[in-house]
This record gives sequence, structure tokens and C-alpha cells, in this order.
Amino acid sequence: MTQVIKVLIVDDSAYVRSMLERILIASPFIEVIGKARNGKEAMNMLEELTPDVVLLDLVMPEMDGITFIKEQMRRKPLKIIIVSIVSEGGKLAIEALGAGAIDFIQKPTALSTERITEIRDDLIQKIKITALVDLKHLYKIFDDNREQKKIFEVTESKGNFDVIVIGISTGGPQALRYLIPQFPSNFPVPIVVVLHMPEGYTQMYAASLNELSAIQVNEAKQGDPLLPGTVTIASAGFHLTFDKDACQRVVFHLDREPSDKLYRPSADILFQSASELFKDRVLGIIMTGMGSDGKEGAAWVKSNGGVVLTESEETCVIYGMPRVVDETGLSDRSVNLDQMARVIQGLI
Repeated sequence: MTQVIKVLIVDDSAYVRSMLERILIASPFIEVIGKARNGKEAMNMLEELTPDVVLLDLVMPEMDGITFIKEQMRRKPLKIIIVSIVSEGGKLAIEALGAGAIDFIQKPTALSTERITEIRDDLIQKIKITALVDLKHLYKIFDDNREQKKIFEVTESKGNFDVIVIGISTGGPQALRYLIPQFPSNFPVPIVVVLHMPEGYTQMYAASLNELSAIQVNEAKQGDPLLPGTVTIASAGFHLTFDKDACQRVVFHLDREPSDKLYRPSADILFQSASELFKDRVLGIIMTGMGSDGKEGAAWVKSNGGVVLTESEETCVIYGMPRVVDETGLSDRSVNLDQMARVIQGLI
């Protein structure tokens, strides 16, 4: 990171605005260029300010965060991170992502100095990642999501794969909202997804995605069977692997170990487990996101004879995770998001 990231803080609490500013000015790569008390005031400030990233509370008077996102995206897309105390199982945060926010972080319920500063490292990292987001690609997804997507029909499977595993991060909630609704309810191969998301939100996200999809979408639960016609989202905070029960059915196993992984759940862990159990009958897919999670997992899939796809740079919100897989020669094919469902259909 070499350029300074300009940040606008929007929160109805003067204390929170002050604390967030104190957190951010400690980084030499971040400059707070403005603070607003609500969405309406922020909208007026944006007539003169050009922030790189907006930190936005959701529950505010006059104009709340969701209304601000929808109105601002209609005017001019911005890179927005939600910083809010989100209740109702994360419903508002998921709605904010659907409206155009890029990421979110849970604001502590106890707004003490110590509790606010606990989110410092995570918040600064999210700001740096969000600043790299390609808005053109992100809002191309939003435009496409507004259209009625065709659900392709599966009349026969070649039987090439027993499982499809997907690793995805920044830009993932939006990309999955585009991809998953294209699969039919009788899709013959189970799909399992690692999505980097804070704890407590994957259940609500899975439920919202299920409402949009013909195929069944669930959050992973300990001991649940791996079934065709389902998409399973790994539960945030737990690694997801495969096991067998007493009846020799393949079931999900959730575990907080190993604890040395940067992300939990980790795509590396999921991909390795899938390749160890299903050998060459694994289709691994690495999509938009920052970092290298999935690189080791892709190597496991390839070493066991499976197939690896990566989302192309042309459609990635952040071409990070796919890039490291592409550059190490582990990808069999780079695919645009709008062609991903069709390519998967052809492979199965």
C-alpha cells in the first residue's frame, strides 16, 4: 500500500465517530477526510468530498444506512464498509450487502474505548482491501443481478464429479447471488462453499440466498449429510471437512482447529478434505477475494487428479485468490463469472 486512502465516517454517535477517527489516523495509509451524523448529511458532504472508502452505520436518524446505500448507488457507486451493531441475526448487514456495500464489521455492543479499539486491526485491513475493489466489476454484478437469470436444465450427468467446492472472499456475497440462482433444484452434484464472513452471519446469508434460488441453500451443521441438489455454506468460525457416519454416509464435520489458519473456515482445509475423500472426483473453484486461501487446496485437488477452475480477472471484484492459483499453474481454466454456471454444467 503506497497511496493514502481517504475515508468518510458516517455514524450518529459523536463518540463512535471520534473513536473511529483515532483508530484510523494511527495508520499512515489512511486519512479521515470527513465525518457525518447520518446518511443525509453524508450525501450532502459527498457533493464536495471524494472518499475512497465510506464507513457507514446502519441505524441512524433522518436517513439510515440502507437508504443511503440505495440512493448513493443510484447516483454514483462508492466503496462502503458497514460498521454497525447488527441485530436480527445479521438481517440488516445482509440487506446492506445486497444493496451495494462491499464488506461489514460488527461494532462492539459495549462502546468502551477498549472494545472499540479491539476492531482496529480488522477494520484497517478491511479498508485497505476495499480500497482495491474494482467497482466496475462489482456493479456489473449488481446490474446483472437485477435481470431474470435463466436456470439451466440438467437432464443427465456424466458422473465426472462427486462434489463441487468453492472458495470465495471479498465480493463473494454478490458473486454468489449471481451464480447460485442459476442452478436447478435437481442439480446432481452437491456444492460446498467457503465464504470469508464474520461469525454469526452465514446462517442469515444462506437463508437470503436460498430465497433467491431453486436449489436448496443451507448453512453447514455438524453431522448433516452431503446431498445432491444442495448448496452448503460453511459456518463462519469453523473449518468444514468431510467425514463418514456409522452408515458410511458422507457428512459434514465442523471444527475450530487448526487455529493457525488466517481464515476460519479455510478453503485450503475444505479442498484438502474433499480431495482426500473423493480423489479425482472433485471440482474446485476459486473465485473473487484477497489473499491466497485456496492455493494449497487447489494443489491438493490437482495432485489427486481433480479439476480446478478460477474466476477470471475480467470479472473479479478483487483478483487475489484466483491470481495466486493461476500464477502457480494450478488452474485448468479461467472463467468469467457470467460463464461460470455454463462451464460447470458442461463439466458435470
